[in-house]
Amino acid sequence: MNWSGLQSLLSGVNQYSTVFGRVWLSVVFVFRVLVFVVAAQRVWGDENLVCNTRQPGCANVCTDTTFPISHTHLWALQLIFVTCPSLMVIAHVKLREDKNKKYTDVHEGEHLYANPGKKRGGLWWTYLLSLLIKIIVDAGFLYILHYLYNGFDLPRLVKCSLDPCPNTVDCFISRPTEKKIFILFMVISSVVCIFMCICEMAYLIGKRVSNNFMMVKGPAQRSKTHDPTLSSRQNLISQKVKEKKIDNTAL
Repeated sequence: MNWSGLQSLLSGVNQYSTVFGRVWLSVVFVFRVLVFVVAAQRVWGDENLVCNTRQPGCANVCTDTTFPISHTHLWALQLIFVTCPSLMVIAHVKLREDKNKKYTDVHEGEHLYANPGKKRGGLWWTYLLSLLIKIIVDAGFLYILHYLYNGFDLPRLVKCSLDPCPNTVDCFISRPTEKKIFILFMVISSVVCIFMCICEMAYLIGKRVSNNFMMVKGPAQRSKTHDPTLSSRQNLISQKVKEKKIDNTAL
């Protein structure tokens, strides 16, 4: 798979991301994709078990039971699914840019969006949804890995008594310690990515609440300021007029 093409495509999300999103993208491509392409695939190139029997088919059956799905294939699926939500943000920004261009052509230079990439309105919800999907995907694949292999450990010896094995045979995993290290590394990097997505969601929601609070508080504070050039009676009359206007606009 051409991972460099995916990286160049997703790098465009950086201009719409917060600092947490940039760190997330760096962790994905440096500590997950790069390690997966350069090292992990080579380590799992010899995942077939070696059993102490010459019975044809025994080693294949035991390998299929021990590794129901290859770790590398599972991680490849995880990386594909966890990066796809970022394409939602890119697609939404492109849609905004196209709508803005059409609006500008029709209305002679006026713009529908001052900044199509600014996270407001629907784009804010799209970005938040993409973060939620990333968290669910990473957490889901961690659960699948834990469920299939009864944890994140890798035994050195596997007991197998399935047909066509003549009896209970001992099967050995090649380089189990090295494979275990890569499993833990990929698990930890996934947890870090989940943590960064949670931090970014908290940051976006906190900033949105803070902005809404300031928008509500700002007009109220401005309405209570007194003009020093007016008398106290004139300020009182002006305050009552402003409150009446606010009550009318609230209806």
